Amino acid sequence: MISKANSLIKVFFFFPPKHLLSSPGHAVWKALLISTTTTYSTISPAPVERAGGEAMDHAEDSIDVLRRWGCSDNEISKMLVRRPSLRQAHVTNLQSKLNVLTGLGIRAPDLVKIINCRPRFLSCRINHCFDERLEFFMTLFESREMLAKAIVRNPSLLTYDFHDSIKPAIALYEEMGVTRKDLIPMLLSRPTMIPRTSFDEEKKEYIRKTGISKDSKMYKYVVTLIGISRPETIRRKVANFEKFGFADDEVFGLLGRSPLMLTLSVDKVQRNMTFVLGTMKLPASVVLEYPFLLYCNLEAVMKPRVLVAGKIEDMGLASLIEGRTMLRALRMTEERFLKAFVQCHPKDIADELMEFYTSAKGIKRLAEASKKNIFKGFPF
Repeated sequence: MISKANSLIKVFFFFPPKHLLSSPGHAVWKALLISTTTTYSTISPAPVERAGGEAMDHAEDSIDVLRRWGCSDNEISKMLVRRPSLRQAHVTNLQSKLNVLTGLGIRAPDLVKIINCRPRFLSCRINHCFDERLEFFMTLFESREMLAKAIVRNPSLLTYDFHDSIKPAIALYEEMGVTRKDLIPMLLSRPTMIPRTSFDEEKKEYIRKTGISKDSKMYKYVVTLIGISRPETIRRKVANFEKFGFADDEVFGLLGRSPLMLTLSVDKVQRNMTFVLGTMKLPASVVLEYPFLLYCNLEAVMKPRVLVAGKIEDMGLASLIEGRTMLRALRMTEERFLKAFVQCHPKDIADELMEFYTSAKGIKRLAEASKKNIFKGFPF
């Protein structure tokens, strides 16, 4: 039998309708006393245990909770820099959330990464629809290790609306022919997939224009990158290629073979194409066969190596870098490039070429020092 000591009296105030307030014969306030009973277990939650098994029910404050959970002082300080209000976190709520993370296989170093990415993470309701969410993710990722890796990469997987955001986004990709197995690496590499995915008729037409089949290994990349991109962004990047003489079908054919081309900015493509055409004196069509020319770092790789090739030619040396040899040289690691085209010469010549190469790498773009980095959205 429940003892009277565990009874709680709650007072609820009843507000009558407005038409009754004008009647002098009616009381304005009525107090309803409702007696409810609760057991001790609902008032005092069970002690939460950290990864090592140490009970945290007697923790003094949030810092003590984190320390007992397994966080070092250095890790705690890093989290407090990103989220100072963590000092005032409610002990019981914090313990409950850490217990959830422990069950997912997330440890102290992972929590530091999560807080760095999402400072308000421990202030969110990560236990909302948790059982249903966990069951869905376990079916998708097939292991807790892979799920934990995905959560560390994108902590918002535990905070996105489950029914209105997560399930519809996954369903869209399945509808487009991307299997759940192929979705796993995409979710890990593109954390913004869930909130940014949309497929209208325009985007579906872009996918068809690439000419890529659903059986291709590139299909998941094409669908994912087009799915998270804005239509106006895709139009702007396609128009940028057309400025250099490419036809519409050539551009989409290139995107089908090299989908990551969609991740390059308009400025990046313009600078590399200008260098290929103006300095290397190659036709624009060369990038259709060698897309890496647009991915290469212009200041650190392409420009220094092309300048060294010109220097070698001016010195009348035998190891000329031209034609396909130049394209091969641009794909080499720096160590291999220097060994093949610089260090192969006598020491005095090699030292001169090395000095020239080093100075060429030190040349910065115009106004690079005063360039401002403007981030749009979260900088994953």
